[in-house]
Amino acid sequence: MAEGESLRLDKFLWFARIVKTRNLAQQLAEDGRLRLAGRIIDRAHAPVRVGDVLSFAVHGKVRVIKVEALPRRRGPPAEARLLQRSARRPVDERRRRRLEHFPEKVGTGFSAGKCSRH
Repeated sequence: MAEGESLRLDKFLWFARIVKTRNLAQQLAEDGRLRLAGRIIDRAHAPVRVGDVLSFAVHGKVRVIKVEALPRRRGPPAEARLLQRSARRPVDERRRRRLEHFPEKVGTGFSAGKCSRH
């Protein structure tokens, strides 16, 4: 698709295989449980563009994804993975950065200021 083009939110969710059916995509969008570029979305026809960030909860986990490309069809899973990428750093990366800022927390899990009870 050409630059500046957009796609309906429900179609993107379905084409990118984030949800199994387009009906589920419409429900997710209309229930107000999805954010597009930080704004709460309550309509399935909201436009999605390349570079937009979507955040939503699915199966008890919050997903934050960045739109890398707009699909032309609902293709195979390998093709769908190319349309998006996770916008969150992996847990190991977050933990490594936290330990860089708080090196005194590294160790057995006990903080230095607490007394141990026997």
